[in-house]
Amino acid sequence: MVTNTLDNREHIYTPRALRRLVRDQPALPLLIAGLVILPVAVVLWALLTPTPAVWEHLWATLLPELTRNTIVLLIGVGVGTLILGTGLAWLTVAYRFPGQAVFDWMFMLPLAVPAYIMGFVYMAIFDFAGPVQSALRGWLGSDIWFPEIRSGSGAVLVMTMVLYPYVYLLARAAFHEQSGSTFEAARAMGYSRLQSFLRLALPMARPSIAAGLTLALMAALTDFATVRWFNFPTLSDGVIRVWLGMMDLRAATELAGVLLLFALMVILMERWLRGRARYSQTAGRSHGIVQVKLSGWKGWAATGFSALVLSVAFILPVAQLAHWALSEVAHMSPGALAMYWELAGNSLMLSGLAAGAAITLAVVVANGVRMGGGRLTRFTARLATMGYAVPGAVIAVGILVPLSAFDHALNDLVEGWHGVTIGLLLTGSVVGLIYAYVVQFMAAAYNSVESSLDKVTPNITMAARTLGATPRRLLWRIHLPLIAPGLLAGTTLVFVCVMRELPITMMLRPFGYDTLAIWVFQMAAEHLWAGAALPALTIVAVGILPVILLMRVATPKRIQQMRR
Repeated sequence: MVTNTLDNREHIYTPRALRRLVRDQPALPLLIAGLVILPVAVVLWALLTPTPAVWEHLWATLLPELTRNTIVLLIGVGVGTLILGTGLAWLTVAYRFPGQAVFDWMFMLPLAVPAYIMGFVYMAIFDFAGPVQSALRGWLGSDIWFPEIRSGSGAVLVMTMVLYPYVYLLARAAFHEQSGSTFEAARAMGYSRLQSFLRLALPMARPSIAAGLTLALMAALTDFATVRWFNFPTLSDGVIRVWLGMMDLRAATELAGVLLLFALMVILMERWLRGRARYSQTAGRSHGIVQVKLSGWKGWAATGFSALVLSVAFILPVAQLAHWALSEVAHMSPGALAMYWELAGNSLMLSGLAAGAAITLAVVVANGVRMGGGRLTRFTARLATMGYAVPGAVIAVGILVPLSAFDHALNDLVEGWHGVTIGLLLTGSVVGLIYAYVVQFMAAAYNSVESSLDKVTPNITMAARTLGATPRRLLWRIHLPLIAPGLLAGTTLVFVCVMRELPITMMLRPFGYDTLAIWVFQMAAEHLWAGAALPALTIVAVGILPVILLMRVATPKRIQQMRR
């Protein structure tokens, strides 16, 4: 007997009632959600059934260093993105200074640059053999001191500059949503502007800042290429090294379990940061925080600091990539150009297939929830969107285990019956890749579809059903045309995320099947900076698309409209 206390009501379910509860749910959304949850369940199961010999080996070799570096990276990136993202958001919302309107949206541009691209560009510029140190040695002598770029500090600095927009974007929206009259009341009570920020605006924005910080930490946790450039291996890098270097799936799975624990800790930290306090605005139609004009040296100091951040986080790496790409294209052989188009085609095809699959499955699940899905359907739909919180290496390992077992079992079966080896149907093709991409980026597609469906009034659905429309016809003829903008936004987000994704592609791509992201990684690993520039610049150019979408959604005018 199971007791359920949801909705503040107590129901007692007998086994027969539980069977009816499961039977009454739409089967297809439950199946999709189950397939999305499967990889995480596989890794969790491996963590709960440890192999002592594997753990002894990991503890004696990799685990202490990887764990220590992961903790240092999370603390460094967390502190850096929190201070920089929140500070820039408050600067652009609460003050006016020369160029403020331009910096307000340009601070989002670093989102278009993946950390592994930013990392190799900075490595090329500031390493011992790079132009900066070479020039300094030529001017000031060979004994000049320069901070070591290949270190944890270098990795933290680069990731902070790339990931601060997550905090900036959500903190900026939270500050815009705050009522100006509340802030003015605090000022009337004698609070200085700094005290009002620290004691009023900042605590009220805490949930949004915590959400942005979590996204930044998740991105840092899943990265493996940047930390490898800076010789600072973390758990994500360790999982890929164990799998690709040792081909030990059991060790990789159990190491992925440790990485999954870190991801869960980050989620719990977000809940802790949000706290139990709840804040609400009582003046929904009031003006926002009144901006104060910074005049004189204060205004130009704000402009200079903003220009410095933007130059370091976006202008310098993109300008360097463009310089390399132009010189590379001028001397590119026909074979290299053909390879570029081939890999670009692979990237576009994978991104298109994954985006199409994710948005289709998201529509099925969201529509199933809307068309009468019960608590079980809603619960599993929420679980299906948890992939964004799981590092890519964990998802890849969690998919490798069941798919490779299925492939080998199918091969044994066919060989036993017909004496023919059919090969690896799932792990040897792009099927496993598409599966992993859908698991990782289902949240982006589902949230876009769900938010669009929520805007469709239930009266339209009820009227269509009253007139005899079947659920399938209702979806095809009414719901899909109405939510087309949301479908386009979700498809674009997944497309761009897959285009730049690296850990899953590294672990699950078929032999000899490369993408632009893989080309960038391989060229950068060989220190062929100019060779990596053209594919890297292509990825950055495609990555600007979701940034433009964010700019359209997150403009102050749109935020003010949302408040009304």
